[in-house]
Amino acid sequence: MTYVVIESCIKCKYTDCVDVCPVDCFREGPNMLVIDPDECIDCTLCVAECPVEAIYAEDDVPDDQRHWTPKNAELAKLWPAIIEKKDAPPDADEWAKVKEKEHLLEK
Repeated sequence: MTYVVIESCIKCKYTDCVDVCPVDCFREGPNMLVIDPDECIDCTLCVAECPVEAIYAEDDVPDDQRHWTPKNAELAKLWPAIIEKKDAPPDADEWAKVKEKEHLLEK
């Protein structure tokens, strides 16, 4: 099993999760992070660190967000690894409250 980043991360891109990942499985896109399923060791450390609750165990991803499992795998192949915490975008707190934002995903 792997962990999956869902839509909630878009435009928030908090990187607290990156700091606790022991295997550097996070990949950074223009406005969100994803988890490389080939690197994730299912340690669960990142889940508690995400302030917008955007990280789920693969088996626990909400039904309406299940398409993010293959999307994480796809995007992880395109985006570079992120291994250090960075400042969140200045408007991240505002975007954290927005529910439907998949249309804003930048690849």
